[in-house]
Amino acid sequence: MLMRLFTPRPDSLLGQLRSPLYMRWQAGLSLFALVALFQGPMTLKREVGPWLLPTLLAVPVFVYLYSRVYVGPRRRVEWCVAAMVAVGLATWVYNPFGFILLVLAAVVSAFSASWRRWLASVALMGVLALGKAWLSGEPPSVALWVVMSGLFGGFGNVAYMYSARKDAELRLSQTEVRRLAILAERERIGRDLHDLLGHTLSLVALKSELAKRLALDDPARAQCEMAEVERVARHALTEVRAAVTGMRRSDLVAELTSARLMLEACGVALDGNVPAGTELPGAVEAPLALVLREAVTNIHRHARASRAAVSVSIEDDMLQMHISDNGRGGLSAHGNGVSGMRERVRALGGTLAIESPPRRGTVLSIRVPLARTDEAPVEATAAPALPAVGSAA
Repeated sequence: MLMRLFTPRPDSLLGQLRSPLYMRWQAGLSLFALVALFQGPMTLKREVGPWLLPTLLAVPVFVYLYSRVYVGPRRRVEWCVAAMVAVGLATWVYNPFGFILLVLAAVVSAFSASWRRWLASVALMGVLALGKAWLSGEPPSVALWVVMSGLFGGFGNVAYMYSARKDAELRLSQTEVRRLAILAERERIGRDLHDLLGHTLSLVALKSELAKRLALDDPARAQCEMAEVERVARHALTEVRAAVTGMRRSDLVAELTSARLMLEACGVALDGNVPAGTELPGAVEAPLALVLREAVTNIHRHARASRAAVSVSIEDDMLQMHISDNGRGGLSAHGNGVSGMRERVRALGGTLAIESPPRRGTVLSIRVPLARTDEAPVEATAAPALPAVGSAA
C-alpha cells in the first residue's frame, strides 16, 4: 500500500518524463533540508517541548504532499503546493526554522502549468512569509530569503521542464516524420507496382484471351501464345523480385541521418558522413547499415556519451568503418548486440575489432572486402523487352 502511494501515475511529472532518474535524485536530495527543522532549534538551544511534537507531526504530511507533486496528477500540483505552504506556516508558528518548508514549496511550485503561475506562487509565499515575520517580530530578510531561494531553485526546474518539453516535441516530430516517410514510401511502392504490373497483366490477359479463341482453330498458334504468356509472366516475376529487393535494402546514408537525429535528441553530438560518390553493393550496404544501427543503439542506451563519430572510407577494395564514442566504455565482446554485429560482418568476409577500455569510450573498427561481395546486376537475368500490346493481334 505504501509503495502504491509513491508509484508515479502516467499523468504525473515523473510518469511523463522520458528519463526521470535526474528528477528522482533532485527530489530526494532536496528533502535533506528538513534536517534543519531539528538541527536549527537545537543550535538556538530552544526548549524541545514547544516545537518537537508539531514538527514531528508536520514532516510526514509535508513529505507526502511533496511526493504528490512528483508522482500525482500534474493538474493537482498547485493544490499540493498550497497545502505545503499551509503546513509550512503552521510549523513556523512553533518552529523558528519552519520557513524552510516554504522554501521547498516555492521551489517545486515551478512545476506548475506555466511560469507565470510559478512567479505568482513565489510572490504570494513571499507576502505570507513577510506577514508571518512581521507578526512574530522576526527580521523581514527571512521573507526575502524565501523568495530568492524559490526563484533560483525553481529556475532550474523551469529550465529542466522546458528542455524536457522540447525533447518530447522533437521526438514527436521525428515520429511524425517517420510516419509520413512510411506513408510516402507506401504510395511510391503502390505507384511503382502499378506501373510495373499494369502493362504486363494487360498483356497476359490479352494473350490468354487470344489463345483461348485459337485453341480449336489454330492449336499451334495458341501454344505459341501461351508460351509468350509464360515468358511475360516470368519476366514480370523477375522485375517484381528486383523491385522488392531494392525496397528492402537499407541505405547507409539514410541510416547515418537517422542515427544523428536519435543521438542528438538525447544530447549526444554525432560527427561523420559517408563520402560523396560512394557506391556500395547492396549485399554490403544493407548489413553495414544494420551494424551501424545496432552500434548507435548501444551508444544511446548504454554508453552515457556526449560525443560520437562515424567514419567510412574505401581503400584497395576494402571498406573501413569506424564507430566511436567518448562514453564509459567496458563494452562486452559478446553482449549488447555485439554478437549480431560480428555475425553480419563475418558473413561479408570482414572483421570487427572492439576497443572499449573502462571510462575511455568505445571504438568499433569494421573492415569488409568489396571484391568478393559484388552483386551481379539484376538486368543480366532479365528477359528481352516486351512486345507492344498491339503486336499480339
